Amino acid sequence: MTLIRQDDLIASVADALQFISYYHPVDFIQAVHEAWQREESQAAKDAMAQILINSRMCAEGHRPICQDTGIVTVFIKIGMDVRWEATMSVADMINEGVRRAYTHPDNVLRASILEDPAGARRNTKDNTPAVIHMEVVPGDKVDVQVAAKGGGSENKAKMVMLNPSDSIVDWVVKTVPTMGAGWCPPGMLGIGIGGTAEKAAVLAKESLMDPIDIHELRARGPANRAEELRLAIMDAVNALGIGAQGLGGLTTVLDVKVRDYPTHAASLPVCMIPNCAATRHAHFELDGSGPALQTPPSLEDWPQIAWDPGAGARRVDLDTVTRDDVASWKPGETLLLNGRMLTGRDAAHKKLKELLDAGEGLPEGVDLSGRFIYYVGPVDPVRDEVVGPAGPTTATRMDKFTDQILEQTGLLGMIGKAERGPVAVEAIRKHRAVYLMAVGGAAYLVSRAIVNSRTVAFPELGMEAIYEFEVKDMPVTVAVDVNGESVHQTGPAQWKERIAEQAVRIVG
Repeated sequence: MTLIRQDDLIASVADALQFISYYHPVDFIQAVHEAWQREESQAAKDAMAQILINSRMCAEGHRPICQDTGIVTVFIKIGMDVRWEATMSVADMINEGVRRAYTHPDNVLRASILEDPAGARRNTKDNTPAVIHMEVVPGDKVDVQVAAKGGGSENKAKMVMLNPSDSIVDWVVKTVPTMGAGWCPPGMLGIGIGGTAEKAAVLAKESLMDPIDIHELRARGPANRAEELRLAIMDAVNALGIGAQGLGGLTTVLDVKVRDYPTHAASLPVCMIPNCAATRHAHFELDGSGPALQTPPSLEDWPQIAWDPGAGARRVDLDTVTRDDVASWKPGETLLLNGRMLTGRDAAHKKLKELLDAGEGLPEGVDLSGRFIYYVGPVDPVRDEVVGPAGPTTATRMDKFTDQILEQTGLLGMIGKAERGPVAVEAIRKHRAVYLMAVGGAAYLVSRAIVNSRTVAFPELGMEAIYEFEVKDMPVTVAVDVNGESVHQTGPAQWKERIAEQAVRIVG
């Protein structure tokens, strides 16, 4: 009989969540580096370089890899011979660990969890509660896997009830392009097969806790149908040419994980959940000897990579930029932004729409005419920071507001993550505006370009308030130009064709 103390579980959960906020798994870093070395698309290569540089900066500075520090998921297996010295339930212990991690004064993490999700959507302020999967198993130890999953990738989860005769590979290949780039590739795909609908989803999520080992599998060859599917899906998805950040390239996924479970004879449930470029998970075991704390990796495990925007990068003064200037920008061009921009994401856009619909005008200090808005919800600053990690959020969530905001405010451009949908692209074309893309998964790197920050409206929204940022050489890519040309459409299409041509040459 093993005695597990309440404080040991709490401390171990808190330590693991702080750890994964700034340390990527080393296997993930190695996989991205290998993909970066192999990549032939310059746009994708530049995006991966920023991800790798950001990762090393976070490992050195102990600050979050991504501003979205995630919803916490915990898989806990409790041995049947374990006895607890505790006054709290296991769920309450885990949530206390989450609370301590996310409010740690040296590395404050963003509180993203909202209660009353279909109503008031109130922030719980400490990122609790976690999503907990608990199992009682033989043994005298407690095994815990902890992950922090960003909303951009979680929102791209897909579920289907296939017919038993249907092809899983065909469904994945058809479905991945519909996910866009909001899940921040390159990443991993977790695929759960079988059981029931909810079991397939849990299998998919749990599979993402496994280390990246697709190259070892390829070298030794598959031993079962699940491993055959991993290889087939990996090759088929990368052949789509989606590439890093959806810009087109050779690597879209770094690994594919598959877990299955017996299912009904009439059923074939399949769930696919992606992990993003801010892949974060940790494992520990409690054996009664005290808390299980994570061991920091060596910084030598991170590649030394320099990123240079190149001589062709155009510096832009946001305080003086005109519509004529914007009209000269080309899709795929790198810009270095300087000057002042406003921020705003889902909640702020909803409030702006309500004010415009009511004819009340915008809040004092929010003048969007001729300006740029950055879709971001930053982490609170610590120590001498102007702002915490402040990478872009998924831009498509603002698509439904775009036409009205452009038409009624005179907004000139938007900055966000991943592609824009057809409605937004058409609005951008109609109003001769522009959409710029910052790299998702490089939040700490982006925050270094922010030299001043102040709240200008809706402070009650917390991280979703409207801020004014002053930036210096913030790197972005022209993703949709004034004519409505989108690099997220042209880039993957070009690379899909190039990859197919290379395959033909190899076979030939």
